[in-house]
Amino acid sequence: MSVASYFLAALGLAVLMVVHEGGHYLAARRFGLRVTRFSIGFGPTLWRHRPKGSPTVYQIAIIPFLAYVQIAGMNPYEENDPKDPGSYANASVWARIVTIAGGPVANYLFASILLFFGFLIGGRTISDETSLKVAVSPEGPAKSADMRTGDRLVEVNGQRLHDWDEIKKTISAHPGEEISIVVEREGKPLTLKVTPGKKGDKYEGKILIGPEYRHVSVGPGEAAVLSVTEPPKVVAALVIGLGRMISGKEKPELSGPVGIVRETSIAVRSGAGDAFHLLGVLSAYLGGFNLLPFPALDGGRLLFLLFELVSRRRADAKLETSVHAVGLLMMLTLIAVVTWTEIR
Repeated sequence: MSVASYFLAALGLAVLMVVHEGGHYLAARRFGLRVTRFSIGFGPTLWRHRPKGSPTVYQIAIIPFLAYVQIAGMNPYEENDPKDPGSYANASVWARIVTIAGGPVANYLFASILLFFGFLIGGRTISDETSLKVAVSPEGPAKSADMRTGDRLVEVNGQRLHDWDEIKKTISAHPGEEISIVVEREGKPLTLKVTPGKKGDKYEGKILIGPEYRHVSVGPGEAAVLSVTEPPKVVAALVIGLGRMISGKEKPELSGPVGIVRETSIAVRSGAGDAFHLLGVLSAYLGGFNLLPFPALDGGRLLFLLFELVSRRRADAKLETSVHAVGLLMMLTLIAVVTWTEIR
């Protein structure tokens, strides 16, 4: 375990959050709104600076996760001069919509930059889903049963296999039950006994295998194309995954800050290409996730602004703040529970 890889992973994730808040900052300044604070991290301040003639205090706080900007007029409990042109409360509805959307849009655009370098340095992965050869996770039931990358799946519990959808469906039907899997290794059949994750586990009904893959080099032109086409796929996968979880078709798999840093540190140790690629995917995911219509997220704020745009009637600012406060409390509680579980 490399301390440097964890440091670089945390630094990379911090950059994504700074980019997000930078999007809000630039959008607010574009409409002449007054940003009073730009903080990297939260909690007690380690360093702060206010440039001469600037209304903005730039600071670094002791807890590195998260970043935030304070815009004058966003807090309804503070006094607001109705003639103040730099106040968020006095801005047009379109100025407020662009300011709130600026963060997710910045993450989405930044994802393309990261992915470009990820593909250019590390190439792209091509999966072989036709041969039924497997790639085995370093940790998991398949590895424990001595299944190896390059083995070709033949049958599960006496049932012949034809595609990966059939493989997933057959294996997931036996959570916590030992199953017999026949693989072909070096031209010879071999029977293995594997137990998929039991019910309630994070990997319920899974043995942690996937199609065998290989890396191919990518030129600047192809990297540019992929950097534009991949972010929409990430956002689409996010929406589809949430839909499946809400409908009960898929078990929720949540990661907190500890898990995300750990996975990012693994990518860092794999090389710059993998690190850029994962950070690009996370940036696109962060942009899409923040647009979800949930209180405390940018999407939740946009929901109130869209209501105002359609009804031409402004929502009660104090009520909106209370709704977002409840949403934030729910999110922080969930993050705390997931983080505690990961640490344990």
